[in-house]
Amino acid sequence: MPVPKDEFDQLHPCDFYTPDELLAPGQMYTVYEIARMLQELDPDAEIDVETENVLLDWAIPWIMRNSDDLVVAQPREEEEPGYYGLKQTED
Repeated sequence: MPVPKDEFDQLHPCDFYTPDELLAPGQMYTVYEIARMLQELDPDAEIDVETENVLLDWAIPWIMRNSDDLVVAQPREEEEPGYYGLKQTED
């Protein structure tokens, strides 16, 4: 059910990192690592499954929205997720 804005003490802009701000050049990341990093957590942080599922709800649309700036690599092993990294720009 919707909630009136005036019920909140403070409202914040809905800003997200750009790929250049979040990802290091030359590195590839799983969606799980990106999900943690979007929340300013270490990419290897231990989190419970419920929290991880919520973070994925943010990360998957972020990847889709920023797909023009990203490259994707297939998993190295069948049970691994895919990897995402910054698209190299031509100088």
